[in-house]
Amino acid sequence: MSTASRLPGIVTTDHVFHVPLDHAAPEGEQIEVYAREVVACGREADDLPWLLFLQGGPGGKAGRPLGRDGWLVRALDGYRVLLLDQRGTGRSTPANRQTLARHGGPREQADYLAHFRADSIVRDAELIRRRLLGEDRRWSLLGQSFGGFCTLTYLSLAPEGLREAFVTGGLAGLRSSAEDVYRSAYPRVVRKNEAHYARYPQDVAAVRRIAAYLGDSPAVLPDGGLLTVQAFQSLGMMLGRGNGSDSLHYLLEEAWIEGAAGPELSDTFLAGVHAALSFVEGPLYAVLHESIYGQRSVDPAGTAWAAERVRKEFAEFDAEAALESGAPVLFTGEMIYPWMFETDPALRPLREVAQLLAERTDWPDLYDPQRLAANEVPVMAAVYHDDMYVDTADSLETARAVRGLRTWITNEWEHDGLRVSGGKVLDRLIAMARGEV
Repeated sequence: MSTASRLPGIVTTDHVFHVPLDHAAPEGEQIEVYAREVVACGREADDLPWLLFLQGGPGGKAGRPLGRDGWLVRALDGYRVLLLDQRGTGRSTPANRQTLARHGGPREQADYLAHFRADSIVRDAELIRRRLLGEDRRWSLLGQSFGGFCTLTYLSLAPEGLREAFVTGGLAGLRSSAEDVYRSAYPRVVRKNEAHYARYPQDVAAVRRIAAYLGDSPAVLPDGGLLTVQAFQSLGMMLGRGNGSDSLHYLLEEAWIEGAAGPELSDTFLAGVHAALSFVEGPLYAVLHESIYGQRSVDPAGTAWAAERVRKEFAEFDAEAALESGAPVLFTGEMIYPWMFETDPALRPLREVAQLLAERTDWPDLYDPQRLAANEVPVMAAVYHDDMYVDTADSLETARAVRGLRTWITNEWEHDGLRVSGGKVLDRLIAMARGEV
């Protein structure tokens, strides 16, 4: 039964759908997928076009609106929005250390999670579309980051369900292997480090001091996790967001406190690090991250911890060598490493599962280049210049490969432009779709 709620400027309605775990076996195990319908106050009864929102990730639940805020300011002018908690996230049937053990051992858990990629998410969305809108009515789609990857899969598998699509920071390389992705990512992360240290030159010494301290004595985080030098370096994930450099600097400012035995890392700093690094609220992000690039025709040997392997090609990320030479210690970015399944308590029970997924070699292809080349759905995409998370060259190559796709290339926003622009990014894409720009 649906439940409606009123918040400032909006009315929300809860929906729960039962979908097959494996869409190839529709009579088999069923899971729940939750979605929140959002409409502007006073327009509840209007026959508005639907806009499905696919969140970034993988493993990220849809945002929880507090009212008519963020990109909803623009979207609710003309749409009824559906915020989807992709399978395994939020109020959908959860997939985490607490629930996965019910499915058997690591092998059974890995087989279960193999059904949580973009192809399954798209098939969930199509089932939901038919139930909510009817067989013949199409909806619009907004895909942020990984949601943009899912949009390309949607255009490959079921374009008949879409009337138009908007993508923000999510045009994946159609034929890029996981190795390709990280080989192009590490140099972008270097540039983000250089920009951060240029803005906050005092952080060079601050980061070196913390790294040296952790090299001698890893710190314990509030949840019992271990803050090693490599874990500290992974705070660089923050550098791909609009205010990420500033947030990182302010975190570093409060790193030290004078304890009974001398200087030590402060509880304030360790709590901030824990909030930035813990996967307790989104373990699927870590477990499935490299698998979102897995396609057997591109990666026949599997993803096999590509970020870890490729990192060895970039000596500038070696913190120990940097400390010895006097060079700045560089942060890493959106990379998942096997050691994270040792240091993070939320991931430790999933260590063997993650290893099995990394070894998997039979990932179905996610994109159909021929179908994309014949695409008839209008697609508008924001491509953020030098996006730390998604390679601009890959995005532009994909844009050329998808018939009818128009791009807006901008350096005004970072990867989180949709969330922080107050609707401006979405407004631009909608104006492009309407022929206004």
